[in-house]
Amino acid sequence: MKNDNVVQHNNQTASEQTLSPDESHVLHKVRDPVCGMAFLPDKAHSSIRYQDHQLYFCSASCESKFTAHPDRYLTEDASEHSHHHHDHHEVSPDQIKQPHHQAEKDISEGVWTCPMHPEIRRSGPGSCPVCGMALEPLVATASTGPSDELRDMTRRFWLGLLLAFPVLILEMGSHLFPALRNTVPPQYNTWLQLLLASPVVLYCGWPFFARAGMSLRNRSLNMFTLVAMGTGAAWVYSVIATVFPSWFPASFRNMDGLVAVYFEAAAVITVLVLLGQVLELRAREQTSGAITALLNLAPKTARRLDHDGHETDINAEDVLPGDKLRIRPGESIPVDGIVVEGKTTVDESMVTGESMPVNQKRG
Repeated sequence: MKNDNVVQHNNQTASEQTLSPDESHVLHKVRDPVCGMAFLPDKAHSSIRYQDHQLYFCSASCESKFTAHPDRYLTEDASEHSHHHHDHHEVSPDQIKQPHHQAEKDISEGVWTCPMHPEIRRSGPGSCPVCGMALEPLVATASTGPSDELRDMTRRFWLGLLLAFPVLILEMGSHLFPALRNTVPPQYNTWLQLLLASPVVLYCGWPFFARAGMSLRNRSLNMFTLVAMGTGAAWVYSVIATVFPSWFPASFRNMDGLVAVYFEAAAVITVLVLLGQVLELRAREQTSGAITALLNLAPKTARRLDHDGHETDINAEDVLPGDKLRIRPGESIPVDGIVVEGKTTVDESMVTGESMPVNQKRG
């Protein structure tokens, strides 16, 4: 009785079979330079040639936006997303035999997308041009590290909280504790609020202004447009009221000759939105961590049997349809396939969650 399984990888779908040279070009997708949507060239709504670049568009709206302001979209990033149309290359036999999953991996490697707008594709991290959310990798990998976006937002949140709290006390403390009313003279109070609230709004809240500007350029207003307008208007009004109180009518000034300011509103709103971003990114980070932990359970190597019965250790991602693999007792099966010889116990915890080895036999 044999205790080893021989598994044949035969999970061949229509898209995984060997491509002829004439068919290999379908793996090359193009991207709309306006919205970043990825699609095949023959699915494009229209295409134009601009400065030696053949550009494809998913809709008439994207084409009209590009035609109106081509320099706005034909940036380095847009050039990466557009398709430079030339004659198709000659394909070597090794490239023709390349498994489809490897070609697909090459296409999606380094691609980031928006969880709310999956048609958006970018070559690196950033913000969604539609909703402003932070982009995430299109394909989760076991090597995915900590989120730079989460670290940045967390740092901005704690700095904003440290500066916004005294602003809140300076403005609202006297309402809760009248004894604090004369602790800081009114003439200095507003200037202290200006000094403390400005870094909160301009530095900690800068990502909101950047995303709001992007939403205005793309004519796609979102939450960050509202946040930037609200906090920006409150801060600008308060700065003018602090520096130039004489510009306001007498009815706007109090008994001390000062105009009411709203630094605490701008600072507190900025910190609260930052808190929401941190909680959202942390939840997504935990989800990504769970996926990474699951991927780490997959075998990294496979034991391939040659025609003469010799074993060769190869990377699991290099297994081709039709290869025969030897599975030893207690091991995991690295790819989908069928048992063609022998029987043994295998680890199926990644698929079923079962911690005990499961018996498998031919069939």
